[in-house]
Amino acid sequence: MSKAAVIYWSGTGNTQAMAEAVTEGAKAAGADVDLLACADVTGVDGYDAIALGCPAMGAEELEEGEFLPMLEGIEPALTGKKVVLFGSYGWGDGEWMRAWEARCGEKGIALAADSVTVNEAPDEEGLAACRALGAALA
Repeated sequence: MSKAAVIYWSGTGNTQAMAEAVTEGAKAAGADVDLLACADVTGVDGYDAIALGCPAMGAEELEEGEFLPMLEGIEPALTGKKVVLFGSYGWGDGEWMRAWEARCGEKGIALAADSVTVNEAPDEEGLAACRALGAALA
């Protein structure tokens, strides 16, 4: 059984709902999963798989107050782990996710599945995609 962490930052609850669905999918696929707000993350050494969720902020960027510092702290430990990304946006076309995926590639972090993005609050289709992402993480 794999040990997974679903780590997220959410300002409006949209990305939190996605994180909860990713967690459901991973648990249904047999993983032992911890759902963590990014402020509660002290490290990722005990995990085989990590799902990271953050909405687009500002000019389609990752949240800079809590999420980005946490991400910078754990990035070196993500190499060699199963990693997936998810998040929501309210404007633009998902540029923040493409930039985040590129950042992962530059840091040597291989993504285990296609990222999931939703516009605004996730509908049932978006939640189903998050559950499938969780299953892929497991």
